[in-house]
Amino acid sequence: MHSLINLWHDTGLYQMAPGQLAMIIIGCLLLFLAIHPKFQFEPLLLLPIAVGTIFVNIPGAGFYAGPVIDAHGHVESPAGLLYYIYHAGIETGLFPLLIFMGVGAMTDFGPLLANPKTLLLGAAAQFGIFGTLFGAAFFTDMGVMDFTMQQAAAIGIIGGADGPTSIFIASKLAPELLGAIAVAAYSYMALVPMIQPPIMKALTSDKERKIQMSQLREVSKAEKIIFPISLLILVALLLPSAAPLLGMFCFGNLMKESGVVDRLSDTAQNALINIVTIFLGLGVGSKMSADKFLNFDTLSILILGLVAFSVGTVAGVLMAKLMNKLSKDPINPLIGSAGVSAVPMAARVSNKVGLEANGQNFLLMHAMGPNVAGVIGSAVAAGVMISFFG
Repeated sequence: MHSLINLWHDTGLYQMAPGQLAMIIIGCLLLFLAIHPKFQFEPLLLLPIAVGTIFVNIPGAGFYAGPVIDAHGHVESPAGLLYYIYHAGIETGLFPLLIFMGVGAMTDFGPLLANPKTLLLGAAAQFGIFGTLFGAAFFTDMGVMDFTMQQAAAIGIIGGADGPTSIFIASKLAPELLGAIAVAAYSYMALVPMIQPPIMKALTSDKERKIQMSQLREVSKAEKIIFPISLLILVALLLPSAAPLLGMFCFGNLMKESGVVDRLSDTAQNALINIVTIFLGLGVGSKMSADKFLNFDTLSILILGLVAFSVGTVAGVLMAKLMNKLSKDPINPLIGSAGVSAVPMAARVSNKVGLEANGQNFLLMHAMGPNVAGVIGSAVAAGVMISFFG
């Protein structure tokens, strides 16, 4: 009988706290949102995040347990799997940087180079990041929220709709908020088709949505090779703290555009980025334990993240409207919403809304310019945050 009691006390059911049970349910909900055909919210990352969430909240499993060291400094028992994944790949910033390299290898700078003015749209969309930073600081001063400037900066990056950048900044400035920030960032990336169209339609007239833009010029191979090199050198000299993210992004793009390392480019675009995504998701899930996630701060992060993303969309559309007034060539304001760096989903949404207004209005390639500019802008914004608050 005594043995049976001991066995029962060793089970996860006996050790389960209400918070852990709640987080396991949340993990199952994330799995549902990742898998169900009606939703499929960023399943490539949301599914491993959900599994990591379930793992880390299983009592006694030791998925995130640290190593046990004896009095002589010897390791009595190794750490759990998620402990090693988080500390080796996320705390060091390795995984987000490798993701950026893969994204760079999949990116075409052609639309941005063909119409450099769209760089302004990517820059305008970053207003959501800094607006949310100041908003979080303001509400903290008012006593409504309780965030340090480092935490507010990490939350603000959600406005760029760039998951790897959000994780990179959170791991450096606010690791205690990493789980909530990552889930918010990727959730809003997945919800781009739902969040952006109402904002875009509210800020533009039917006449503006029907504007057809002139065909983009053809960009030479030399331009596509020179641009990532120039961008890397310029950013490294002016804002060194942004160089890691943009450096890996430009390196990945250079592998693609050079045409001499197709095997490496293919690996970065496919096998490597897929492997890293698995571990990145599990590592993020490891920070979603009950004590870190179930609090008022998490709800505040979700609200501020939505505000940041919405403000970024508004700023991009308004900038495009202004540019259309000042430009000789017509600019459809819908492409301004693609200034957030949810590549290529935001560009596809701009194209879809444009086609709804005018069946001959193909905006995808035009929207890819601000979309790629948004990736650059969010990386630069991240560098600024690290310089000020790191």
